[in-house]
Amino acid sequence: MSKTEAPEEQNEQGEQGGLGEAGAQLSTAPKEDAPNLPSLGVVGWVRWFWRQLTSMRVALILLLLLSLGAIPGSLIPQNNVDELKVQDFMDRHTTLGPLYDKLQLFDVYSSVWFSAIYILLFVSLIGCIVPRTWQFVGQLRGRPPGAPKKLTRLPAYTTWRTEAGPEQVHEAALALFRQRRFRAHTAGPDGAVSVAAEKGYLREAGNLIFHIALIVMLVAFAAGQLFKSEGGKLIMEGDGFANTLSQYDDFKSGSLFGTDELAPFSFRLDDFEGTYQRSGPNRGTPRTYQAKVSYSEGTDGPEKKKTIEVNKPLEIDGSKVYLIGHGYAPKVTVRDGKGKVVYSANVPLLPIDQNGTATGAIKVLDGYKDKNGKKEQLGFNAFFVPTFAGEGRGQMFSQFPAPDFPVLALSAYHGSLGVDSGVPQNVYQLDTRKMTKFKDSKGELFKKRLLPGETMKLPGGAGSITFDKDLKEWATFQISQEPGSLWALVGAFAAIGGLAGSLFIQRRRVWVRAVRGPDGVTVVEMAGLGRSESAKLPDELSDLAAHLYEKTPSAPEPDTEAVPAEGAEK
Repeated sequence: MSKTEAPEEQNEQGEQGGLGEAGAQLSTAPKEDAPNLPSLGVVGWVRWFWRQLTSMRVALILLLLLSLGAIPGSLIPQNNVDELKVQDFMDRHTTLGPLYDKLQLFDVYSSVWFSAIYILLFVSLIGCIVPRTWQFVGQLRGRPPGAPKKLTRLPAYTTWRTEAGPEQVHEAALALFRQRRFRAHTAGPDGAVSVAAEKGYLREAGNLIFHIALIVMLVAFAAGQLFKSEGGKLIMEGDGFANTLSQYDDFKSGSLFGTDELAPFSFRLDDFEGTYQRSGPNRGTPRTYQAKVSYSEGTDGPEKKKTIEVNKPLEIDGSKVYLIGHGYAPKVTVRDGKGKVVYSANVPLLPIDQNGTATGAIKVLDGYKDKNGKKEQLGFNAFFVPTFAGEGRGQMFSQFPAPDFPVLALSAYHGSLGVDSGVPQNVYQLDTRKMTKFKDSKGELFKKRLLPGETMKLPGGAGSITFDKDLKEWATFQISQEPGSLWALVGAFAAIGGLAGSLFIQRRRVWVRAVRGPDGVTVVEMAGLGRSESAKLPDELSDLAAHLYEKTPSAPEPDTEAVPAEGAEK
């Protein structure tokens, strides 16, 4: 028993030993057989980053970030638009203001983070387009591949038998495809010849046009922001404007724009013509709204005439002059206590509603002396209506935009206007902090409504102010220089066209194979495959098959169910 059991014990121990060795090998195998992968290195990481950056997914993410980044530029006041609003925001928000300033939210479009998104999107689109362009060129130079071995597996398939030979079928198919503007050729080795045709290459072209148009738009917008200039000017009838920086009421420009790039031209407002709907639900709606101007190009160019209308600007040497507003400038004459004229001018007032109700300020800075001979400044709050409703007919608001019944309401102050303090002041608002009211007999602020030709005499013989009959009209113009606007428009239309092509053009392939069967009759197989899912592919294949069938009509089917005649087997 001991001898016979020994081999078993030995075998068992051997198996245990073998398992032990195997276990040892298994435990050490991961260390001995672990793959020694090379590290990416600097070049590898650069390639990985470039592949990620030029992927369509990253391009879409950057485009989304660009859209989100533009939101603060619309909601938060910007320094390049209105610095006063930015300062007012910081004064009212002592906590958010400094935080927004550190995050460059007051200069969104010139900030580091917005520029980084913009540049990365630009690089991503270029890196995405260049390789796809070469692929598309290769597709145009190549030919559609031969027919698959089993056409029955394709989504659109048909077959029939014909007495025409395979060569005749292939020639008819080639002629048909070329007539339908397919790229077609005969492909395949001898014995498996087929006609391969393809159509819809403009789909990829539309895709490339769309992405190139996006780049054009990005470049145009960047150029427009960097080199643009935009300013506003209020001009009364008879007055003119020269395109120099000092002539603008307000002006803003891109960071790379120089004032020496202002186009040299000038124009004069000869007449403003405005007519309005007199009756019906659209009463007061402008029917004629145009400014007749005389302009000159260059410093000594000949004078020309032009009528500027809404959305029909005057274009001069790359600049556009838009008509954007209109109002009235009543003429007033101010006299001191001795009857001496100290001020006489048409004062433009700013409209506050669609019917021409306007407000403003009349400021007499020099020349006035009170009854004691002391120099003072005068100020009048002015409220003008071109068409007054009449005494006792509600509030003093205009009933119609045309000057049918003009009335000027004034309230008077004297003292210091504060214009010598060095702080910028709105010419259409009166700062009364250092001024004293003229008072009426009841001790209230002295004020009066005036018709054209009437005079308001100031209390105590302090002088008078007259509303003269010379009522002028004014117009506001926006002078813009936008070098990238045309390219942006071209890019927008190209993007729409390219997107439409990439969405609606379907790329598809069609094959025709004709093989002579054992009975001598040719079997025609025809199949189609779309690069994208389309319900029109079966219809198109059916139409092509019908035309090819007319040229290669069907052969009679063999009578496989015929009963043999009596004695045939004999």
